[in-house]
Amino acid sequence: MSDETRFTIRPARAEDVPLVLQFIRELAEYEKLLNEVQATEASLHESLFGPRPVAEALIGEEAGQPAGFALFFHNFSTFVGRPGIYIEDVFVRPPFRGRGLGKSFFLHLAALARDRDCGRIEWAVLDWNEPAIEFYRRLGARPMDEWRIFRLDRASIARLAAGGSE
Repeated sequence: MSDETRFTIRPARAEDVPLVLQFIRELAEYEKLLNEVQATEASLHESLFGPRPVAEALIGEEAGQPAGFALFFHNFSTFVGRPGIYIEDVFVRPPFRGRGLGKSFFLHLAALARDRDCGRIEWAVLDWNEPAIEFYRRLGARPMDEWRIFRLDRASIARLAAGGSE
């Protein structure tokens, strides 16, 4: 059996929400951002399985053991005129790394994007994460160095929505 066939990837189910939150915390710990995790089981359940789901998650397993997850949502490119997939997170637990699950997630998401007639798949990576950057390059991805990510957090959104800035 090849490494890539030992894993199964399936859509997350409502009962997986605690596992998804655990994966998010493990990823945040790896990225040294655990203090920034605000997600709760309730907020994830609403976002993934509520009346208006805004994201989807995949669970990767080996022999029934949860090995990793991917969380993504659709965006839209006005230039391409098609939806795209934005990958928010891909995380593989350390004991399962280097065995093909990360690549399997990307293969799965590429097939999903093709089947959904998407024009692109995009994601962000921390600039210090060289192993991930090299992995993405091997997949055929290219960095978008001419673009910068901007963000408004909840407090900034509230200020802006109230008519102010800064």
